[in-house]
Amino acid sequence: MGEGTSGARAEVLAARAQVLAAREALDEELVRLEASVRAAVDIPAKIKRSPVKAAGLAGGAAFVVLGGPRRVLRGARHAVFGKPAPLPDSMLPKEIDASLRKLGEDGDKVRGLLEHEFASYLEQTEPARRGRNLRGAITVVTIAFVRPLVLRYSKQLAEQIFATDGNAYGGRLDAVRARIDGSKGSDDSSKGPDAA
Repeated sequence: MGEGTSGARAEVLAARAQVLAAREALDEELVRLEASVRAAVDIPAKIKRSPVKAAGLAGGAAFVVLGGPRRVLRGARHAVFGKPAPLPDSMLPKEIDASLRKLGEDGDKVRGLLEHEFASYLEQTEPARRGRNLRGAITVVTIAFVRPLVLRYSKQLAEQIFATDGNAYGGRLDAVRARIDGSKGSDDSSKGPDAA
């Protein structure tokens, strides 16, 4: 029975060693994760290291957040196609009613006249509508081309804002390790000399 017990003890000791090694690895990963997060969100340190880059990133972020790309596209569209005319004041129902009554009392004749006039109007304005459709298509193509660029540069901007600098990461990693080692030392000293 002694051999079986010593073999089992060896397996238990090996498993315990693996658990302790995994725990150490997890502790190290947690330390590295904390240092990485602290370095990434340390905005004042990033501003001190490169104030011009920080100002550019802040300006770019403000530009995107405040709808700058949309305004630039609208301005470019107005420069190419001209500013659109303001919307007309809508006709009041009383004015429409008065205009229809001027056409006569017979509803079928008024309806026929309106249909005829509307068909004539559509024929006369067909070239203008085709031009508007072309401008709309060009606008859609422009937006389809520019939108991925804006999204790409917005993503790059966000990555640059939250990127960690190697030196800052190293400094934060040392600070976190020192803090953890300091707290372990105070825990060990509180247990007394018998703790082992």
